Amino acid sequence: MIGITQKDIRQLSKAELEAVFAAWGEPRFRAKQVHEWLWQKGAHSFEAMTNLSKVLRQKLVESFVIQAITLDKRQDSFDGTIKSRWRLHDGHLVESVLIPVPEDNRYTVCVSCQIGCSLTCSFCATGRMKRIRNLDAAEIFDQVVLVNQQSLEVFGHPLTNIVYMGMGEPLLAYKNVLESIEHITSPEGLGMSPKRITVSTAGIAKMIKKLADDDVKFNLALSLHAADDAKRNEIMPINEQNDLAALMEALEYFYNITGNRISYEYIAFQNFNDDIEDARKLLKLCKRFPVRVNIIEYNPIDGAPFLKSAAYKIDEFARYLREHGVMVTVRRSRGKDIDAACGQLANKE
Repeated sequence: MIGITQKDIRQLSKAELEAVFAAWGEPRFRAKQVHEWLWQKGAHSFEAMTNLSKVLRQKLVESFVIQAITLDKRQDSFDGTIKSRWRLHDGHLVESVLIPVPEDNRYTVCVSCQIGCSLTCSFCATGRMKRIRNLDAAEIFDQVVLVNQQSLEVFGHPLTNIVYMGMGEPLLAYKNVLESIEHITSPEGLGMSPKRITVSTAGIAKMIKKLADDDVKFNLALSLHAADDAKRNEIMPINEQNDLAALMEALEYFYNITGNRISYEYIAFQNFNDDIEDARKLLKLCKRFPVRVNIIEYNPIDGAPFLKSAAYKIDEFARYLREHGVMVTVRRSRGKDIDAACGQLANKE
């Protein structure tokens, strides 16, 4: 059976694609055409490649597959947020979220990079799922293409921003995440500015340094959520191997080499990390290099012992940081009614 041995054509590099067409006796520009169909136009079938002959399209069908993701379920929030659950070629499911903010002309997709997550952060629903595998670069790319189509259909506006803040830890899917960003930003791909892309990490110091050494152009966000090691150890086990001193050194290294924007994501938990003493500790972490802080409302999940911080406490916390020169944004949660808010992605029915 051909299907058993067929390879996903999107796993081939452009050079490998050219080699295939050369072996078939086809001119080199045919490989370029197919590459454009796959990565500029987001084609999910060989039949869509209408500038190829029917004979060549049939040869592609017999030799390769395109393992595109497909929509399994869509949920629309009262605030305009759209959560999509995608079925992968092997039957597994992942989610992504379209977050429209028309008043700011921002249409952001939050993409997933792993099926599940291995980090077990105590406040996050995804962290309670077993990590099954990393997504391929094409599976991440497909989320962007399909959610962009959603944004155009529903809001009449293309995506403006991409955040790698969905299911999974991007720096544990390093190769595939960077490859997906290459296809998203390349002139031979979607041609999106890397400055419109933010990759979020729970904090893996050596991989943050690797990002710098690889001279990435996108922005970096650290899921901080506590400004001292004792509290961070309590909610994020990864901090035991990547403490704040190591992370600050790695982030400073990243900033000095790349000059790219760094932000701290800080979920406010009631009576845990939301008082002025916590703000003072956070301020110290904002002094070593330019950084902006996103304070996020907590979105409760079943079985977690945390409550959302009161709005007035979040405002006081933010005011303290602003008064000391820190750029702060308070992010009110969106998509809570469909479990699409930060930390809630878990493939729930």
